[in-house]
Amino acid sequence: MAGLTTSRSEQAVIKTFVHRRSLLAALCVALGCGPLASMAAASERGPVTNLPLPRYVSMKASEGNVRRGPSLTHRIDWVFKRRGMPLEITAEFGHWRRVRDQDGAGGWVHYALLSGARTVLIQEDMLTLHAKANEQAPVTAALEYGVVARLGKCAPAWCEVSAGGFDGWAPKSKLWGVMPEEIRD
Repeated sequence: MAGLTTSRSEQAVIKTFVHRRSLLAALCVALGCGPLASMAAASERGPVTNLPLPRYVSMKASEGNVRRGPSLTHRIDWVFKRRGMPLEITAEFGHWRRVRDQDGAGGWVHYALLSGARTVLIQEDMLTLHAKANEQAPVTAALEYGVVARLGKCAPAWCEVSAGGFDGWAPKSKLWGVMPEEIRD
């Protein structure tokens, strides 16, 4: 029986170990490692719209102020000047949405400047569009790096896009403005 009892110092070591293990698990969830963290991130919803966060939208206006915080009293850091540019919404607060562009630059934009119409940025120079979601399908067009294209259907690895009167399928990995796992009909 004497072997089953623990001293106060042993109990303190056990408590410390259990405490550190629970802190490590919480940190792992917060940093996004492990299946629980990815499930939590995938189910996150905006407190205002109840839509998924993060999500992609586009600029409705041809010009939009990007502010340091979610109100008109916050300083304007820069101005987005490209209608249709895809942006990623990462947070919501009242009528304001925190967005970021392909370079990671962002801030708070009034929701009236944004549209739910989906667009993508071409991420490869002279990206070939194909008639079908297949590398061997006939080429329908080639788009330059930085072109804004409208997003159509998306399969697991390909998306249908259109720009400048041309349309076709492009590898999803060559587009910015669509989630890697996103499927669209």
